[in-house]
Amino acid sequence: MQTFHNVIIWANGYLWGAPMLIILFGTHLFLTYRTRFIQKYIFKAIKLSVTKDASAEGDVSQFGALTTALAATIGTGNIVGVATAVALGGPGAVLWCWLTGVFGIATKYSEALLAVKYRVKTSDGTMLGGPMYALENGLGQKWLAVLFSIFTAIAAFGIGNAVQANSVSSMVYETFHISPYISGAIMAILTGIVIIGGVKSIANVCEKLVPFMAIVYVLGCIIILVMNSAYVGPAIALIFKSAFTPQAAGGGFAGASIMMAARYGISRGLFSNESGLGSAPIVAAAAQTRNPVRQALVSATGTFWDTVVVCAMTGIVLVSSIMSNPSATQGLQGSALTKAAFAQIPVIGPLVLTFGLLTFVFSTILGWSYYGERAIEYLFGKVAIMPYRMVWVIVVFFGSIMALPVVWDMADAMNALMALPNLIALILLSGVIVAETKKYLWDDNLDGISTDPIRVIKN
Repeated sequence: MQTFHNVIIWANGYLWGAPMLIILFGTHLFLTYRTRFIQKYIFKAIKLSVTKDASAEGDVSQFGALTTALAATIGTGNIVGVATAVALGGPGAVLWCWLTGVFGIATKYSEALLAVKYRVKTSDGTMLGGPMYALENGLGQKWLAVLFSIFTAIAAFGIGNAVQANSVSSMVYETFHISPYISGAIMAILTGIVIIGGVKSIANVCEKLVPFMAIVYVLGCIIILVMNSAYVGPAIALIFKSAFTPQAAGGGFAGASIMMAARYGISRGLFSNESGLGSAPIVAAAAQTRNPVRQALVSATGTFWDTVVVCAMTGIVLVSSIMSNPSATQGLQGSALTKAAFAQIPVIGPLVLTFGLLTFVFSTILGWSYYGERAIEYLFGKVAIMPYRMVWVIVVFFGSIMALPVVWDMADAMNALMALPNLIALILLSGVIVAETKKYLWDDNLDGISTDPIRVIKN
């Protein structure tokens, strides 16, 4: 097992090395250019995200699709991931993380557009879509669609299930001394109750849970920023300065080069918002929307909220907290660094952070269950859905009680392999993205109803 783990670590060094980061960030820039800086429509997109399009075809509302995608993306990456980036890449990593979110909006928009454009309908009326259908129906490359589905199904059980459940059970044990067997069983039961109802049930829960959990966490960040008000301005200045100049060790920060700041900032930003991985468009395809561009705009707001807002706030909280009390944060990384920052709020600070992590992680388990389910369905048909859900619930329990370093690294590798077929589809179908954007957005026809026939398949 140790030999296998070493091979996975070696593979991740290549899969998540500089070439992958360049390809992903380069795709963000390319699609930003091709869509004429689609980011300028973000406030129109936010308005659309809370507008129902019930007359259109789809399984869930646009907001339900958005919150389900946010449920899967807002998680440990926003809290622990940003802290890791700051600890290893210095304060400048926060800016690179933020820029990844800004430009990643274009990629998330493009992914969702293709997902709706090439979605299909099963004989019972269920909508299916995502990169596998764009690869098959848009590019005619079914073999790439199969590969994407295999990688997604495997990654879902890792990064979307076992490691998430394990982080919750570990946190509950450390904070409340509750056995992982008990917390794991409770989590498995709650997960089973929600996912047994499929995407509609998941979306209903996420519509209520995601806004609430995000508001509680953001309020906690705002309180800390008020407490650190004297350091907020200097912290922002240091973040910008350190992104483009080497950071010397001192003041609670480890030394970091410009390359280290960029590397950890970009990688943590990509891990946080998943733009380019191809996961979020799977649920975007289920949305009730009259044309692909409307849902694409709504989906793009997910990256805005996830990285441009939540990750940025976490980064400023961490940097200002280190500057205000360097001795209390010296040498801390990951969740320990975030805990130290939230400990500044008397009594309720650690509770706010614990609540944030618990809800963020649980919602990630729900969101990724849908991604994995659709990948399994693409590979084996509808008959595989119920056995898949049963196995998913079982893995939630066993993930809670096991140490999972191998699973973490395996999931990272599968995420990188997921991204490759998806990026191929995005680049080669960029002309379709531009044509659809012109048809509905640039020609001021956002309320227009798509005339593209939806392919009906037997499943």
